[in-house]
Amino acid sequence: MVRVEHEVTINRPPGEVFAYLTDLEKLPEWQATAISGRLESDRLETGATAVEVRRFLGREMESTIHVTDMEPDRRFAGEVVSGPLEYRFSHQLEPEGDGTKVMFTIEGDPGRYFSLSEPVVERQVRRQVADDFRTLKLLLETQTN
Repeated sequence: MVRVEHEVTINRPPGEVFAYLTDLEKLPEWQATAISGRLESDRLETGATAVEVRRFLGREMESTIHVTDMEPDRRFAGEVVSGPLEYRFSHQLEPEGDGTKVMFTIEGDPGRYFSLSEPVVERQVRRQVADDFRTLKLLLETQTN
């Protein structure tokens, strides 16, 4: 089982950070492996379904995500219900000074193909998460209202 936790403080209000984080069409702007994201349900809420396409091992792979928890401006969590890799993720947001502290967790089973290289997979995921959230922070902090 691979589990990665990451924290970042973004100098923007929680509402702005949450809105950007949960705009699935913006995933490719801040997540290097994301090609596209779209909501399959009418609204983004607990129980909603979304689809994301990512680049993985040189191939495009589609995953269906079930939103397991949604509390506007505070929490967004989901799990992959179909796709090449099964994982769960959560974003927890808290006001911090004039900004927002984002606590992100992702965990999953690398599957039979990666079971022997789990430590390598975990290091790669940790590196990718740090890079993605660095990009998110930069994008949000340089936006003008």
